[in-house]
Amino acid sequence: MRIGISTYTYTWAFGVPGHEPSKPMTVFNLIDKAVQFNLNCVQIADNCPLEKLSEKKLEELITYSGKRKVEIEVGTRGLKKENIFTYLHIAQQLHSEILRVVIDTKDYEPPVDQIIQEIKKILPELKRLNIKLAIENHDRLKSKEFEQIVVKTDPEWVGICLDSVNSMGAGEGFETVSDILIPFTINLHVKDFTIIRVSHKMGLLIEGRPAGKGMLNIPQLLRKLSEKGGCQSAIIELWTPPELTLEETIIKEEKWASESIVYLKSFINKA
Repeated sequence: MRIGISTYTYTWAFGVPGHEPSKPMTVFNLIDKAVQFNLNCVQIADNCPLEKLSEKKLEELITYSGKRKVEIEVGTRGLKKENIFTYLHIAQQLHSEILRVVIDTKDYEPPVDQIIQEIKKILPELKRLNIKLAIENHDRLKSKEFEQIVVKTDPEWVGICLDSVNSMGAGEGFETVSDILIPFTINLHVKDFTIIRVSHKMGLLIEGRPAGKGMLNIPQLLRKLSEKGGCQSAIIELWTPPELTLEETIIKEEKWASESIVYLKSFINKA
């Protein structure tokens, strides 16, 4: 299992809507960060949509990453066939072995039966291009529903991008989620967190933390994934709470990224 960083490691630096930095981070900067930390993998997700890059820029990206020996994993949001085919083409161009996808968009939340049918339509193209679909557990659906999606399509070509916090949005704790989805996991999002009771005691707040500084049992998670043997990469993602200014927040995000990489490297030798 290799360690990687993502556009969601540096979410604030890439730009959160309404909080865009004057000089946003680029995918080329992300590759430079990987080189700086002696990593050989980056994941470019939907907060930096690759479809907006010209063919020339994509070719430059291939060359840039190739010279620096950094592999790219491609990600997108929205399971609609047209979007998936667009990103499979991009994934093929960038030599990505997986296409990580979040099923839902703002105006598209298909039921499980429809999700299964949509995936069956794209299976021939996955096989033709030799690219696996990594579906991220994301908020709306329960882990058993994600399991059903994989089993009823094709577990050889469809797997799970296992995120360590998202399923709390569906009311599920990570131990339950991981027990169900680890057997199908081909990509991991390491996102540490803590849960704090709010001051008036009537509610809980989930906040991000650097890897190793929160409630996620990362050593146990990595051990379980290693036993199954199907997970190709562990991608660090951060939910960095904002500081008073965007500049301070980006500095904090950078510090958390560095701490997280050092921590994860202590458990995963192959970086």
